[in-house]
Amino acid sequence: MKHYLLIFSFLHLFLIVLGQEATPFCATDEMHQKMFADKPELNPGIVRANERLENFTRDYVKLGTPKLDEVYVIPVVFHIIHNGGAENIDDSQILDAMKQLNIQFRKQNADTSEIVTSFKSIAADVEVEFRLAQLDPDGNCTSGITRTVSPLTMIGDHQVKSLIHWPPNKYLNVYVCSEAAGLAGHALLPSAADTIPEWDGIVMQHSYIGTIGTSDYFRRTVLSHEIGHFLNLQHIWGGNNVPDYYYLPVAQSSNCDVDDEVDDTPLTIGWQTCNLNGTSCSTLDNVQNYMDYSYCARMFTEGQKARMHACLNSPVANRNNLWSPANRIATGTDDVNAVLCAAKFEATKRIVCVGEAVELTDVSYHGIEGRDWDIAGAQLSSTTDSIVTATFDTPGLYSVTLTVTKGMENEVHTETDFIRVFPAIGLVNGVYESFEYEPFFNTQWAIAPRELATNWAVNEEVGFNSNQSISLINFETAYTGSFEFISEPIDASGLSALLLTFDYAYARRYSSGSEVLQIAVSTDCGETWNVRRTFSGLSTLSTVDTLVTSSFVPEDNTQWSSEAVTNITSSYLTNDLLIKFKFDTRGGNNLYLDNIRIAHPDVIGLPEALLEEIKVFPNPASEKLIIEFPESIVFKNCFLTDLGGKSILCEVAPKGFNQVEIPLETVANGMYLLNLETSSGTKVLKVVVDQN
Repeated sequence: MKHYLLIFSFLHLFLIVLGQEATPFCATDEMHQKMFADKPELNPGIVRANERLENFTRDYVKLGTPKLDEVYVIPVVFHIIHNGGAENIDDSQILDAMKQLNIQFRKQNADTSEIVTSFKSIAADVEVEFRLAQLDPDGNCTSGITRTVSPLTMIGDHQVKSLIHWPPNKYLNVYVCSEAAGLAGHALLPSAADTIPEWDGIVMQHSYIGTIGTSDYFRRTVLSHEIGHFLNLQHIWGGNNVPDYYYLPVAQSSNCDVDDEVDDTPLTIGWQTCNLNGTSCSTLDNVQNYMDYSYCARMFTEGQKARMHACLNSPVANRNNLWSPANRIATGTDDVNAVLCAAKFEATKRIVCVGEAVELTDVSYHGIEGRDWDIAGAQLSSTTDSIVTATFDTPGLYSVTLTVTKGMENEVHTETDFIRVFPAIGLVNGVYESFEYEPFFNTQWAIAPRELATNWAVNEEVGFNSNQSISLINFETAYTGSFEFISEPIDASGLSALLLTFDYAYARRYSSGSEVLQIAVSTDCGETWNVRRTFSGLSTLSTVDTLVTSSFVPEDNTQWSSEAVTNITSSYLTNDLLIKFKFDTRGGNNLYLDNIRIAHPDVIGLPEALLEEIKVFPNPASEKLIIEFPESIVFKNCFLTDLGGKSILCEVAPKGFNQVEIPLETVANGMYLLNLETSSGTKVLKVVVDQN
């Protein structure tokens, strides 16, 4: 049992975690138990580092916290580890996270007024400030944000630190991933970071960064919690302290016997709900502490502040070098040496409709004193603010230019055709796109995201019954994410039905192919999308029976499939209907699309493959035949023709949704040809009438 607790404690010393709501915070125990079992040589170093730090902390707190002339400034770098998904968050979300950090550590959050009265007097301004690095380890100008493409983002454990890791004695490394080992975030305590410096840093799930973008206000305190661990704070209920190496789950009654090594935080079992009246260990709990799991955090205590300051003055894990004047100069986080080196901006969206506003944010760096926005043809809320809105009255492609200044210096950045503006009312009569004529992307369709090197492009070498198509050469890119192209609005308001047909070719590269093609519709200019049909790589997407381990090019029409989307129902028949093709790639093979037709079913008809979906039963039949149609096919007439060539017009009665019934009581026994006339073509089937 003692050995088990030792291994378990190693896990939670190395990986101090904050679990998401309804997510177990120890979900990766088995993986880490094996890791630490494989590295028993780490134990002595961690014990020694912890003893040094705890002895230093006791002396530091006993003697009183030395007062700096200014706050501790810690240089920070955010490493965005992504595969092109939602985890590739905007710079503006990082800037918001930094703002939230400094508000919380400096006790500037407005909700301090809500702190329970008993704890208001010990709520601390920690006097620690976080700044994005302005110089990288080589002395080059940086935004303090890096981006690395890697599938490791889907795991989010310590492996991501092997991709990129700035010297931890100079920078606080924060990794933003799709997953954080199944958690909201995790960090190393300094004693472990001192022993394994290559793992020093914090890993965060992207949806717990700041209050905007993929995160929200409710999750804003999670990064502060992890930085508390980075600065040697335990959970408020204790349990991660070395050298005893025991781990205490939250909300256990036995936690009342354990302390978190901070004098002014009452004993508690720890909370996962916001019970402000909780007295789990006979005294009022500090449920609003950032180091609890309550998700209503408002404060650090003065005792926690002293413990963090002790950590920042100790050489353990080089925390004492982070804020040193020399390191602030080396990382560009001092107050006087900001260098203007890049103009840069982001937009809330790149595809809009006439009359819709776009918000543009200046994320230039560094030391910006002035700016000038220029978008010809747009109405701007301001030309000088850091955040402006642009509204467009005319469809088209719009370029954006931002000039930023610092003293006599200036930087200019232009993004050509940065924003695509669709008309508010769409094209009448639908779309027929054969990809035989240029230009393609600048007329009826828009690509998102546009900045990727590999993207949708007209392929001049292959098509279905033609010379050209549109293709995504997925085989040749390491990027795994979503590739989209979107139609200009279509005016379908005068139609009674709408049909979308297309031809495509795709071959799986791996037997476990998980790539997906989706067709979706929107009636609010892309704010929301409704998926109408999905093709998956493992089952329905591939048009080739065998795996193709080279870059796939369809050899002939037999390697293409003709498909239809038949469920674009009446609620979508508006004057501003958008159609989106979305391909989610997973490092597989190439996709080709051709002959996209969007119109009334009477105009374009269904592909032969869809006519095959018409069902006739029972066969043989006695009293009646039932005919079942796909949703988009409109039944017109039917004839029964005997083998002598005599035709009988069917009597038809409605049976149900997309079904009709043919009475057979007066039809003689025998074999017949059933000729079905539909809005999308004619189909002939053999049926047998047997009245016996």
